[in-house]
Amino acid sequence: MSLLTRRVRGFRLFDLVALGVLVLLIVGVYLAKTIAGRERAEIAAADRQIDGEKQRIRLLQAEVSHLEEPARIERLSETYLGLAPVPIKHEATPDALPAIALDPSPPSPRPAEPAR
Repeated sequence: MSLLTRRVRGFRLFDLVALGVLVLLIVGVYLAKTIAGRERAEIAAADRQIDGEKQRIRLLQAEVSHLEEPARIERLSETYLGLAPVPIKHEATPDALPAIALDPSPPSPRPAEPAR
């Protein structure tokens, strides 16, 4: 008697093995689909987080652009530091730089500002 024709409780042994393999395949496909769905959900959550971070980066870049505006920085430096543009008489030409560098007289100290 061969394994293909042997009967167990009225069923051929080959039919029982094929049924077992079929059940294992069904369970395997179901588990693979479940795991893939879970991973798909995790990927979607990561994509949403990336999109949110990209939007935050764009907002921060816009804020930096606003904060670095030259007119704003000039206004703040005049208001809080008392700085002003250099007068024309204090500008030096490139030819005068060696004489300025060799001048032993120290620059005049700036008067101290009152504490705020």
